[in-house]
Amino acid sequence: QVQLVESGGGLVQAGGSLRLSCAASGRTFSTYIMAWFRQAPGKEREFVAGISRNGGSTTYADSVKGRFTISRDNAKNTVYLQMNSLRPDDTAVYYCAADWNLVVIYRSPREYDYWGKGTQVTVSS
Repeated sequence: QVQLVESGGGLVQAGGSLRLSCAASGRTFSTYIMAWFRQAPGKEREFVAGISRNGGSTTYADSVKGRFTISRDNAKNTVYLQMNSLRPDDTAVYYCAADWNLVVIYRSPREYDYWGKGTQVTVSS
């Protein structure tokens, strides 16, 4: 098993930046595919970005492509989400997710077994 703890959320003005972190403990971090999801009030949880075990492959939702960057440091057991040019519609609770059974990065939250509790990101206009 792996335990995930997100941090770095907060309130930021439109156009600003935030960097989210997700610290993992437990099973060897490098064996997990990692992803970020988000959920706004009244909406379903949606895929934001994912990264392969060695960090060599990443994928993004169209809505964040070119603005967000996912990365990981396996030595520090941490995955990051750098968010630039934030918009009010980026406001949501952001969740870190992990799975070690996956062969590729999936966009469905149902594919991920482990989740953090989330961190709130609020972008004001």
